[in-house]
Amino acid sequence: MGTFRWATCSVATIHIHPTTDYQHVRMEYERGAENLPVDMNMSTGSPNTPATHVAREDCPHLADPEWEALQRLATVIGEAAVATMLHTLSPAEQHGVALGFIMKEQREVAGRATVSTTTTPRVESLKLHVNSYVGRESEPLLRWLFKVDTAITARRIVDPLSKVACAMSCLGGRARGWAYGRRLTDPTCFSTYGVFKEELRQAFEPPQNEFRSRAESVDLQQGKHDVQAYAQRAQYLVSNIVTNPIDEATKVVTFMKELKDGPIKTYLFREYPSTLEAAITLAMQE
Repeated sequence: MGTFRWATCSVATIHIHPTTDYQHVRMEYERGAENLPVDMNMSTGSPNTPATHVAREDCPHLADPEWEALQRLATVIGEAAVATMLHTLSPAEQHGVALGFIMKEQREVAGRATVSTTTTPRVESLKLHVNSYVGRESEPLLRWLFKVDTAITARRIVDPLSKVACAMSCLGGRARGWAYGRRLTDPTCFSTYGVFKEELRQAFEPPQNEFRSRAESVDLQQGKHDVQAYAQRAQYLVSNIVTNPIDEATKVVTFMKELKDGPIKTYLFREYPSTLEAAITLAMQE
């Protein structure tokens, strides 16, 4: 299918979004009012049956995968509806329709691959809130990624593309612009969640950020801070270290050793908790 053609124009206005129900669009097309303007510069059929078409060269702004996706979309909602869309929507909206249909196809393929013949009990998922990451240098990207990982696990999302979509929904500002810009130019750029995280880190992570967090965590001291502030700082630093995490025993010893001398420190050394979180919990209880 190199061009899109139609013979009977009976569409009013078609609004298409990446989450559009394409069967519903086809029904709207078949039910539409006969008031769509016809581009007389396009090819025509018989004198009484206006016809038009859209050739590949008419849409240079569309990448080949996007054009091919629209050809497949035409088999779902009809060539006339797709041709109408290409004549009425802006280039940016056309990119969005193509991307939406590609993602819909990918979800369907993934869904067919994971269908099980056995019925399993439904497990409730937990929706956690994650603050938006906008790409400022002062924002700890690694900590944000850790929170997104936790939210994805809580929601029981297993499909790679759904993981990417979940993470992208938590972006804002220039980080959101970067991610969706990459998707529009190359719909398959984030093939897995791991690829998405790595590209995001390369684009926004400050140089040597993880190294600085590791060095500061080793030298962290309570000093004049209260136990709560000291514990929060320790948690923040270790959450930034994800490439080669510090083992739990080292975290616990470092946290306990740099506490101010007093009842809390004595109590922790007597109990000797096995994890940093357990040590912090005990310290806050004293």
